[in-house]
Amino acid sequence: MRSAKDCQDMTELRAEIDRLDTALVSLFAERATYITRAAELKSENGWPARIESRVEEVVRNVRAKSEATGMDADLAERLWRELMEWAIAHEEDLLGAGQKTKD
Repeated sequence: MRSAKDCQDMTELRAEIDRLDTALVSLFAERATYITRAAELKSENGWPARIESRVEEVVRNVRAKSEATGMDADLAERLWRELMEWAIAHEEDLLGAGQKTKD
C-alpha cells in the first residue's frame, strides 16, 4: 500500500485504485450479509423493509463522516442512497411484496 502522493506513474496509481476497489467490493459484500440478517429480524418483528427515519439517519451519519474526512458529502449521500435502495429492494424480496413504509 502506498499513498497517492507516492505513486510515481499511472501503473502504480491504478494498482492502488484496483486494491481499493477490491477492498470496497469485499466490504459491500459483507454489508449485504447484514442486510439479509436485517430482513430476518424485521420479519420476526413485523417491520417493513423501508423505515424512512433509519434511511435519513444513515444519510446524516454518512454526510458527517464524509465531511470529517474531506470527501464530497453530496457524492457520499448519492452513493449511499443508491446502496440503501438496493438494500431495501433486497429486503423486500426477502420479506415478500406489499411492505409499507414505517417512520
